[in-house]
This record gives sequence, C-alpha cells and structure tokens, in this order.
Amino acid sequence: MKTDNKYDVIIVGGSYAGLSAAMSLGRSRKNVLILDGGLPCNRYTPYSHNFITQDGIFPKEIADKAREQVLKYKTVDLKNSLATEGGKVNDYFEIITDTGEVYNANKLIFATGIKDLLPFIKGFSECWGKTVIHCPYCHGYEFRDKKTGIMIDNEKAFHIAQLVNNLTDKISIITGGNNFLTPEQLKKLKKHNISIIDKEVVEMEQTEGIIKNVVFSDGSKIAFDVIYSSVPFEQNSNIPNQLGCALTDLGYLQVDSSHKTTVEGIFAIGDNSSPMRSVANAVATGNFAGAIVNMELTAEKF
Repeated sequence: MKTDNKYDVIIVGGSYAGLSAAMSLGRSRKNVLILDGGLPCNRYTPYSHNFITQDGIFPKEIADKAREQVLKYKTVDLKNSLATEGGKVNDYFEIITDTGEVYNANKLIFATGIKDLLPFIKGFSECWGKTVIHCPYCHGYEFRDKKTGIMIDNEKAFHIAQLVNNLTDKISIITGGNNFLTPEQLKKLKKHNISIIDKEVVEMEQTEGIIKNVVFSDGSKIAFDVIYSSVPFEQNSNIPNQLGCALTDLGYLQVDSSHKTTVEGIFAIGDNSSPMRSVANAVATGNFAGAIVNMELTAEKF
C-alpha cells in the first residue's frame, strides 16, 4: 500500500508511453505516480498518423483521452510537475520536482522523450512538425504527389529518398553543399529523376508553418510543399544520467528487450530510448514495460 509520498513505481513523463505504462500497472493495482511537465515531444505536430483507431487525430486529444482513462484506476496518481533531480536513498529511488516535492519508489520508468535541436535557419522552427517533417511513415502520405525536398545527411537522405519515391515523383535532395553521395547512389537517384541541389539553405519562407520557398545562400529560391529533415537531439531529462544510466552511441538511453536500462530497477520507454518516433511505438513500449515492472514487483513481494 502507498504511504505518504512512497509509491511502487514513479513514471517520469506523462505522455503516450508514460500513460500506457501507468495503465498496465494500474490494472494490476500497483501504486503509481506519474510526473508530467506538460511538453510532449510531438506538440508541434497538428495530426498523429499511423496508429490504428487514432489516425489523423490531434495528438493532444489522444493524450487527454488516455489521461482520463488511466486516472480511473484508483492506484494511479498524476502530478503536473517537472521532475528535476533523482537519486537513490537506501533501497528506494528518490525523485524531486520543480515544486520541491520529494517522492520515493521501488522502480522508476523514464518516459521523458528527447529534445530536438533545431538549426538556426529562418523559418525552420515555425515549419517543424507541420511542413518540415522527419518521418515518411508518420506524415508522408499526407504529402503524396507533392513537391518534396530532403534536407538530411547524405546516407540517410538516400534512404529517405527511396522511401519517399513511393509517395511522389517530385523529389530533390538538398545537400547544403556537402555532397558525399556515392557514384552508385547518384546513378540510382538519376534513374528515378531525383535531383541534387548542392546549395546551402538560409531561409524557409513560410506562412503559419506552411512552407512556400526554400531560399539558398546565393539568393535563389525554390518552391516546395514539404521538406524532410533530421535534426540532432539530446535527452529531455538529465535525471537518468544522474542515476548512472548509460546512453547508446546515438544518444538514446540504453535498454534491453524488456526496456531495462543499465541501472537495476530503472526502465526507459518511448522516444528517449528508440529511434522509432511514433505514438504507436510509444504506447507499445509503455504497455510492455509496465507488464515487466509489475512482474518484478510481484515477484519481489510474493
């Protein structure tokens, strides 16, 4: 039973992954606290796609409905607070929030997401998640047959071009003046009439996030309907690092097949530990990790 600020599990992050884990645990009557700072990773995106029963829904609507359903389970609490510090006190984990509250738990689940580091290109941030997108599976269908630019490092640009070629025949790869595509890749791109633009982008002319033109350093501009871009990122929370959780070479929290981090008793789910950035994947990882955490807690107390 929960006493004061002591829980079986604290879930840091109350978006899709965190709420999914909370439902899995709440249905097993585990005492769960969700701490949520209110800034989901996909807050810039007007619609969520590729998630059955929720295709084309505003992301906040999905999260609000999920929150309503999860909080019907009486052993699940949610605090609209940002977790700022973490530690280990005796046999328990300790989480401190921006309001000064201190909570303890047997297990931690981090559903904290990642923070995109957008380039300093005029208009880019306004378009991000709307007409500057990162994933053909999440958004590509909506831009089928549209004039499409791919502004990504060369090897990944070639991969995205292969995927997007099934959606449109109006594709250009924008190298930024750093063209490292191989002769074989260039041959295949030419075969599919995919053009190469070896210029640096300085601005994206847009209106309320709808891109109009890409402006280049030589003053020229080309009209596009959508741009695929991949940006660097960092972990949204430093608490896993404080607790000793390792990162992969790509910067994700290192987890095993059960979503366990490198620190016993700590789990990570959703975007912070997977390059598959989608609502469907976040929900799936949360559901599975919740079951694993419940199994561990049950075995430890039985």
